[in-house]
Amino acid sequence: MKAIIIGGGLGGLSTSVTLAKHGVDVKLYEKNDHFGGKMMPVDVDGYHFDFGPNTITMPEVFKEVVRTGGLDPDQELPFTKLDYHTRNQFKDGTVFDFSTDKAFMKEQISRLDPKGYKKFDSFLQEIERLFHLSEKYFLHRTFSGWRDYISPTLTKSMTQVRPFQSMDRFFKQYFSNPHILQAFNRYSTYVGSSPYKTPATFAMIAHLELNDGVYYVRGGNTKIAEAFVKAAEKQGAALHTNARVTRVITRGKKATGVELENGEIEEADHIIVNGDLLKAVPELLATEPRSHLSNEKIASFDPSISAFVIMAGLDTMLKDLHHHHVLFSKDYQKEFKELKAGHYAEEPTIYIGTSSKTDPKLSPGGDNCFILVNAPATGNQTIKAEDYKELIYHQLAEAGIPLREHVHFEDTMGPREIEDKFGAYKGALYGPSSNNRMQAFMRPFNKSQDIDGLYFCGGSTHPGGGSPMVVLSGQNVANQILGKIVHIE
Repeated sequence: MKAIIIGGGLGGLSTSVTLAKHGVDVKLYEKNDHFGGKMMPVDVDGYHFDFGPNTITMPEVFKEVVRTGGLDPDQELPFTKLDYHTRNQFKDGTVFDFSTDKAFMKEQISRLDPKGYKKFDSFLQEIERLFHLSEKYFLHRTFSGWRDYISPTLTKSMTQVRPFQSMDRFFKQYFSNPHILQAFNRYSTYVGSSPYKTPATFAMIAHLELNDGVYYVRGGNTKIAEAFVKAAEKQGAALHTNARVTRVITRGKKATGVELENGEIEEADHIIVNGDLLKAVPELLATEPRSHLSNEKIASFDPSISAFVIMAGLDTMLKDLHHHHVLFSKDYQKEFKELKAGHYAEEPTIYIGTSSKTDPKLSPGGDNCFILVNAPATGNQTIKAEDYKELIYHQLAEAGIPLREHVHFEDTMGPREIEDKFGAYKGALYGPSSNNRMQAFMRPFNKSQDIDGLYFCGGSTHPGGGSPMVVLSGQNVANQILGKIVHIE
C-alpha cells in the first residue's frame, strides 16, 4: 500500500508515523524548508522563537506519536509543566494569574469575585465533564459524511456539551467580575473565534489549562515537530522539504497520485492533504470532481481570525514579564466586532510569549518576545504594519511593559504573510471559525465525498484547530486508512 501526504504540518507528520509503522509506503511532500507547519522555528541573532504554538496542552497526544515511532518520548520531548502559567493583566492595573494550583486560584478569586469563589469548584467539575465527553465521543473519530453523525449515542453526547450556549454566557453562570470573565473568554481565540458566538463546549479548553496544565518543551516547542520527523523516518517514511505538490491526479472519481512542481508524477493508493483544505483543495483539484467542496461552498465558510505577529529580541530581560503574558483591551466586545467587520482592533488584546523565562538558554542576551494580537482574515485592510507595530508597543509601554526601548531584533508577520507562508485560507489560523454551531461541530469531513482515496487532516477539518487536535486528526485519518476506525453506536 502506498500513501502520499501533501504538507508536513503536525497532522501530516502524525499520519506518516502511524501509516509507516504499519508497513505503508509513505512519501510526504512539504513546500517549505521546514516541517511542522505553523510550528516553525525562527533562529536569528542569538534568539530562538517558536512561531507557534506557544501554549501546549495534552502532552500525552504528542508523546503517543513519538512512542508509535519507536522512540522514547521522555527523552525526545522533555515537557516542563508551568504550574503558574499565564499572567492576565488589565488596563486598570488588575492582574489575575492562571494556575493549576487550585488554592492559589481560589485565593485570587476570593478577592475579585465572591460569586466566582463560591462556584469555582463546580466550575472546574463542569469543564472537566465537557472535556471528557468530547474526548470519548468526538475527538478520536473521523467523519466521512453526514451518516457518521446519525448515532443516538453521539447525538445524546452532543446535546450534553452545551452546544446552544455561548462561551461568554457559560462563564457568566460562574463568575461576575469583568476581568475574570475576559480572561476566560480569551479561550475562544484558541479556536480563532469570538466568545460571544463560540459554543460553550469549547470551555473545555479551560479544563486543559486549569486542571491538566500548560506545558513547554525544553529547547523550544518546535522540538515536537523535530521528534515527529525523527519518528516518521525511523519507521521508513520518506519526507521531503522544498517539494511543492501542484496537482492531485484523479482517474474517474479516484485519486491516483500527485504531480510535483518539477513535473514529476508520483502514484499512490491514498492521498492525504494536510493543510487548510479551504485553500488547498481549489489549488490541487479542478472544479469538476469536487461538487461537495465547490468554490461556492468554500466561499461560504466564515474563516477564523488571523494574527499580527511581532518577534522581538530584547537586549535585556524584563523582570515583570511572564512566560505567558496577556494585556487585555478595555472593551472585548468592541474588539471582536471590529475583527468581524474586517478591521484591525483600535485597542487590541496583546499576547506575549517569552519562553526564555522558562528556558534562558534560548536567548541568553535578552528576552525572546513573541507578540501576537488578533487580526481579521485577509480583506481590504489598509493599515501599515509599521504603524500597527508602534501602536502595540505604545500600549505595552502605557501598561508598564517597555519593550520598544529594548528591541535589538524584530520581525513582523501579518495575515497575508501567514496565508502565503502556511497556505492558510485568508490567513485564518484555525480554518473555519467556530462562530456558529454548524462550523463548530460539522467541519469539512476527513474523507472526500467526491473522490475515493482522498483524505484531509489538519486544523480545518475534524476535530478542529489547536496543535493536539491537529495531531489527533492525523491519527484518526491514519487509523481510518488502516481499517481501525472508531465506531460510536
